[in-house]
Amino acid sequence: MLLMEILDGMDPHQLRTFVTVARLASFSDAARELGYTQSAVSQQIAALEGDVGAALLERRPVRATAAGERLLEHAGPLLLRLDAARADVRRLAGATGGRVVLGAAGVTVTARVAGALAAVRERYPRAEVTITQVARAEVAARVATGAVDVGLVDGVAAPSDPLALGDAGPLRTVAVAEEPLAVLMPVGHPLARRAGLALADLADARWLDAPDVAMELDRLRAAAGAGAGFRAAARYEGGEVRGLLALVAAGHGLALVPLPAAGGDGIAAVPLRTPRLVHRTELVHGALPEGPVALLVETLTGR
Repeated sequence: MLLMEILDGMDPHQLRTFVTVARLASFSDAARELGYTQSAVSQQIAALEGDVGAALLERRPVRATAAGERLLEHAGPLLLRLDAARADVRRLAGATGGRVVLGAAGVTVTARVAGALAAVRERYPRAEVTITQVARAEVAARVATGAVDVGLVDGVAAPSDPLALGDAGPLRTVAVAEEPLAVLMPVGHPLARRAGLALADLADARWLDAPDVAMELDRLRAAAGAGAGFRAAARYEGGEVRGLLALVAAGHGLALVPLPAAGGDGIAAVPLRTPRLVHRTELVHGALPEGPVALLVETLTGR
């Protein structure tokens, strides 16, 4: 059966219920999360299975069938685009009011960002300003669905190349900064006195896996053209740069960060020379009716 035939007339509420049941592997837990009765959840799943003409869930234990797994592959992007469409219309109608919710990934909250937020508060003193940390991979989706009004995402890229953010709806991205990269290591490390380093030469080193405050190890493998290497000696799930610096200084592993963010007691920051990469920061936003969010974007991008 063709995908469009399956999706024709599909009830998004039933689809969302199916995704929740599959994720939680429980009809009762899904009912509690969604605010339905368990019988209502069962009825929605049965109706969805009737629409697509296939069993989507095994009941004991609860798990997706082969047909259900295939539908799950499409359900996430479909529901995301539905939520994104709703949020986009709300933005155009000015329904977000006077709030500014900035979703920031990595080390993107800089003095420049703080200054732009100050300009917003000066023009709109009653604006409710919130800065929240968002995982890099979730920034575009959070902006698209209106969970945050504007996002800042960073990553490794060739100079002037945009970051790969995926398709989350009609969003716009604008580069707001490109900075050189540096490898962080303890001051006593054998490479600490080098003038520059090649990424490929560090594939077998001990690395810190710190996806929220340093460059992700899978991106380092891709940048170095390495199918292996860049193994994590330790994982840091915190969002504070000072925590990362303390771990590096103590010898738990290397980390690749933007050069302006490098530095600290016991830390050496050696510039990355090859390949030619930069730390790129992009602003992600949707429609911009007049108001504090539009001013924030204008201030950061110089529009």
